[in-house]
This record gives sequence, C-alpha cells and structure tokens, in this order.
Amino acid sequence: MDTDRRQGGRGRAVRVSALLGCAVVVLAGCGAMPDTGEVKAVEASRAGDAQVQVYAVPPREGASPLEIVDGFLESMTSDDPDFRTTRTYLTKEAGQAWKPSEGTTVLAKAPNRNGPSFHDKERRAAETTYTLTGEQVAAVDAQSSYRPLAPTDYSQGLHLVREKGADGKQEWRIDVVPDGLVLGQSDFKRLYRPVNKYYFAAAPAGSEPALVADPVYVRNRTDPVTRMDTATQTVRTLLEGPSNWLRPVVDSSFPAGTTLKKGVTSLAPDDQNVLKVRLSKQADKAGPAECRMMAAQVLFTLRDLTSARVGQVELQGEHGPLCSLGADDSAEFEGDSGSGAPDSQYFVDDKGHVQRIPAGSKGLGDPDPVPGPLGSGPVAMSAVGVSRDEQQGAAVSADQQHLYVSSLVTDGEATAPVVTSQAKSADDRLSAPSWDGRGDLWVADRDPSGPRLLRLVGGEGEPQEVAVPGLGAGRIEALRLSADGVRIALRVSEGDHTTLRIGRVERHGSGDTERVSVEDLRTAAPQLTDVSAVSWSGRSRLVVVGKEEGGVQQVRYVQADGSTSSSGVLPGVNQVTAVAAADDEQLPLMADTESDGIVKLSPGDNWQTVLKEGSSLVYPG
Repeated sequence: MDTDRRQGGRGRAVRVSALLGCAVVVLAGCGAMPDTGEVKAVEASRAGDAQVQVYAVPPREGASPLEIVDGFLESMTSDDPDFRTTRTYLTKEAGQAWKPSEGTTVLAKAPNRNGPSFHDKERRAAETTYTLTGEQVAAVDAQSSYRPLAPTDYSQGLHLVREKGADGKQEWRIDVVPDGLVLGQSDFKRLYRPVNKYYFAAAPAGSEPALVADPVYVRNRTDPVTRMDTATQTVRTLLEGPSNWLRPVVDSSFPAGTTLKKGVTSLAPDDQNVLKVRLSKQADKAGPAECRMMAAQVLFTLRDLTSARVGQVELQGEHGPLCSLGADDSAEFEGDSGSGAPDSQYFVDDKGHVQRIPAGSKGLGDPDPVPGPLGSGPVAMSAVGVSRDEQQGAAVSADQQHLYVSSLVTDGEATAPVVTSQAKSADDRLSAPSWDGRGDLWVADRDPSGPRLLRLVGGEGEPQEVAVPGLGAGRIEALRLSADGVRIALRVSEGDHTTLRIGRVERHGSGDTERVSVEDLRTAAPQLTDVSAVSWSGRSRLVVVGKEEGGVQQVRYVQADGSTSSSGVLPGVNQVTAVAAADDEQLPLMADTESDGIVKLSPGDNWQTVLKEGSSLVYPG
C-alpha cells in the first residue's frame, strides 16, 4: 500500500511478489518468521503490477486502535476470500453488515488516517474515532462502472469500540464503517483491470443493430466475494445488464433473469478454442436468432480477455446446447456503416482542396483530389469529414462560415452550403464536421450569440438542433461521433480551460419526427485541463491531445468511461493541432503538427512525417 499513510502505525498485511523468487519461499517457510516486533510498512506496488499479492493478517491480541485501523486498510488491498480476515477488524455486527461489493472509492494515494478523536473522559476508554482523508480521483459503483472525478477532498470516519472476544477479553474493533472499498490508485490498478462488455444499440430500419462497448472494471485474479476468475466475472456483469449510464440507449439479447449456472466460477476455451457457457433456465426462452445475438455479446466481450483465443462460443441452457457462434461468423454483428474495406485517409491540401490517400497504403500512398467540388471546386476548405461508407464528404470553408456536402465517388457541380454561421469571427463559426455510424452528419456552430449543435439526417435536409442539457456555460469547440452512434466526444471550453466530455446520444421517435439529444455529459480525463484535439480510436477508447495544469502537451489514450492509465501515454510529438485515429486500431494514428506537417504513428514504431503540406487529416467518421 502507498507508504505515505504509515506514520508510526503497524500495517498487518503481507505483500508477496511472484517476481521475488526465493523471497517468496522465505515467507512461506524457508526460515522462521518472527512473531514479535514491529510490522513495518512496505512500498506500494507499482501501478498495474499484478504480480504482487497481499495476504491479509488478522489483528493481534491486544492491538491498539491505530493498529486496527491500519490493519483494516491494509487488508482491504488483499485477495482475502470473502474478506473474512478483513472482517475480523470489525465488530461482529459490523462485519456481518459490511458490503465490500457496494463500490470502490479511488484516492490519488492510499488514505491517510487522522486521529484518534477521543470522546468525553468517561467514554474515551471504550470508544474512539479515526478519520480517513485523501484526494478522491474516481468512483466505481456496484455495477463495476468507473467514473473519473476532478480531484476532490475525501473524508470518512471509522468509529471504534471495545468488544468482548471469544476468550472473554476486550479488544478494539471498528463498529462504524462505510460500505465498499477505499483504495489508493496504485492498489486499485493492481487489483482491477478494465474490460468491455457489449450490448446492442437500436439501428435504423433495414440495418443490423450495432454492438456498443460498455466498459467496467473487474478483479485481476479471483474475485474475493464470488470466487470467480476474471472471465467469469466479466460474463456475470454482462448478464446483469448495461451500466446505468448506457442503459437508455442499448439493450441486451439475454432473456430477463438469465444468470450463469449456479456454481460456475471459471470460464476458459477448450483445446478446440470453444468456450462453453452454462446458463440458467431463463436462457431457454431465447429463439435461434436471439440466441446468436447472445453468443455475439459473449464473443465480443471475451475476445480480448482470455489468454487463449476464443474461436467459438457455445451457449448451454437447462437441457444442453442452445446455439453457437464462431469468430469467423461474427462480422454480421459489427453493426457499423463502414465500407467493409480498409479506410482511406483524407486531408485538405495547401490550396484548400480535399485529397484522398488510398486505403491499404498505411498513409504512404500518393494522394489524389477527390471527385467533385470538394476536390477541385472554387471554394477553399479548411476541414473535412467523411461518411463511414466513404460515399459522401462534408467540408467547412476556409473562413469557417459555410458547410458543404458532396459525393466523393462521382463528379458534380458545387451546391449551396447546408449550414451557415453568422458569427463575426472565424474562430466563432463552424467546427470540423463528423459522421456517426448511422450516416448522419454533425457540426457545431460556435456563434457566441447562439451556439448550436446541429445534425443533418443522412447529411442532407434541414439541420436539426440537438439539445445538450448538461453543457451549462460551456461551448462546444469540436466534436467526434463514435462508430456505434450512441456516444459523442466533445471538446468544451469554459473560462480558461478546454476539457473533454463524453455524452450519450438519445433518439426519440422515428423518421421525420425523430428528435435527438445529448444526455448526461461526463468529464473524461479530468486531469487534462487544456484539451486541444480528440478522435475515437476503435470501439471503446479515444486518443486525446492535451496538457495537465502547468504541464506539457501529451498524446494519450482515454477509455470510453473517461479513465486513463500510465501505459496509455504515447511517444511525444511537438505542437499537435489535430489527431485522427481509425476504427481499425491496426491503422496508423495520424496527427497535424505546426512544425512537421502531417505525421503518423504505426503500432510499435516512431512518428514519421507523411506530408509536409496539408491539414485536417481524417479517417472516415
């Protein structure tokens, strides 16, 4: 646990690392382990160091209140089965009532404990209070959903009393304790890992529903309460349904009440790479088509999780197999509106014309002007967005006042702009456009006299204003729609800072009467106080360019729930003004820079210059 908490206290948990070799054996019995003397604090595990394990130790006889508090906090960082040892620091009644699965409070560092706060003279021999303090940076709810927070002060009391033990002696124990766990950030990252479970978003008539990633955190090893391994925990959370934030816009194909068969604690593919999942009798209600969708949810959820590749998922009900789905047959459930071929890249050249770098060249092909007025017309452009099927393009004029839409596959005459901003300054006019997975076009008008978020159904017709009730006094500077069409990333300026927010796209009605709003905005990567660029990268994460308070510019990955990790920071590149990533994460990351032009970063490589001239490079979307 983080060492800053230990100031004279006596930690009671023991940390063992599988990388320590003989040191593990010593603790296990190579030599005698002393049973007296001071138990000293040990250094915190490095973030994400899953090799370190903490073994909970019960309180010693006659332990002081300080030892009880420290031992309880240490024990919470262990893999203690059902937290049985952890509960020994609590009174019998509190131990039975405490619910560690109710959520997790994540602090920047392990909690400090301040105290003791004694009561009046007559009571101080029988009770006392310690206060846990720290800087909270995230909260994980009972659904395992992670929510990053701007650092806020945390304070919570632990009340201790004397309780008669089995031997009749009075011992200090905690009788008032909050439900859930309180962990420092390094311990949280050691104990938990992010995973994506998948649900279906509603799709327009005639198209397949899209799978949407719903990120959660599960235990790295066996869950102390359920005794399930990581894969089984993930399937259990999948069956419990989508998180509250995503629930309004997605559905699960599993019949209500479906759970894992009682007693299932481990899931792994067999020697044929077939993963068999035994379900409760409620699963028998599913028809063949519905069952295949259920199997797709499991397959997509587990494909990046298990150590062995899952080649096929077989769902089993009360009386045997229900259906199966192979990885090779899962493409029908991808659900986006892409072309099905590798994405091309598009940019605006130094003359204001839109050009295409052909697909398959990984950014190294020779660019050509696109057909039609965007590639050779009289209006110079400053930014471009391309539909996911690469049939249409939308571009903002060089003065950022007008938005034009044109075919990218046939020649044609210039058409009238579909959106015009009335703002006086170019910086207050239109943002770069973005297309969602349903084929709709989005743009922000930043006019101070009436800022608007606009959507054009199919990229044409009258622009519809989209309500963003949680925006407050902020102004949308840039936007990117996810491929599934149910999430939007917004770069929002307010005061002196520009932050990243993620909203849920809700659709009400259908056809001409459909109305859309962006609900429940959440701040992502709140440590970045000056975000300058953002792009979706794959199904469940974004690539973000920004600075921490007083820091330097960095390029990093941010998960769809807004969480970040130290491993998500990418190699540095100077003066990035825009960034572009593809749905296919094997395609290179592209960036616009002030000094080096357009550069690319391929997996496992360094940044390389692609074009010295040009800007606004994008992938479809």
